[in-house]
Amino acid sequence: MPLLPGPVSAIATARIRRWVLDAFPRDRSGIAYDAPPGDPGWFGPDSVTWRIHCEFPGMLAGGLCALMLQLLHPRVLAGVHDHSNFREDLVGRLRRTTGFVAGTSYAPAAEVEKLVERVRRIHARIAGTLPDGRTYAADDPELLTWVHVTEAYGFLEGCRRYCREVPADIADRYYDEYRRVAEALGARGVPASEAQVRDYFAAQQPQLCMDARSRDVLEVREATRLPV
Repeated sequence: MPLLPGPVSAIATARIRRWVLDAFPRDRSGIAYDAPPGDPGWFGPDSVTWRIHCEFPGMLAGGLCALMLQLLHPRVLAGVHDHSNFREDLVGRLRRTTGFVAGTSYAPAAEVEKLVERVRRIHARIAGTLPDGRTYAADDPELLTWVHVTEAYGFLEGCRRYCREVPADIADRYYDEYRRVAEALGARGVPASEAQVRDYFAAQQPQLCMDARSRDVLEVREATRLPV
């Protein structure tokens, strides 16, 4: 795969990389990245996923972008608002999410499968009812798709904004590759190109809103000093 074009600030990237690795240390993730040796996992060194996900500034910005977008979906938000300790340990939650993204991107295949199965078991226990009477479940394919698309969009656009250009054909390859993780978790109808992502966002827009529960999570985020 050819290198993606565009200048990168090596000094800034190195600093951000160190901040992220100090905040989310690999040896505390519980993920065996090196065994068996040479196992490329689900993507491998020729994938666009490896290339996008190694850009620390883009991933950091993209993760925050995804969080903001996920706050706008009431049924996705409910899983966090009602079933997690985000108020007491937002950083811990971010560490677990970061570990999942890194592990499914770079760990050997057997480790990826264990990560996916662990998350599926957690999702199976999360369900409830919104104040307006609508029900939600963390393993709902529709909600899994929203979470995945917001993350993939955030990572891609973060890379474009802070790291390097990503041509349209490479972006399409990224969306098509990375949807494998979402589908393994149970998502369905996952967009596989930039055009499909644009159409997907347009279709989802009518049900999005910024409500009191969104602001509750956002206020916790703003009051939390992140370690990066």
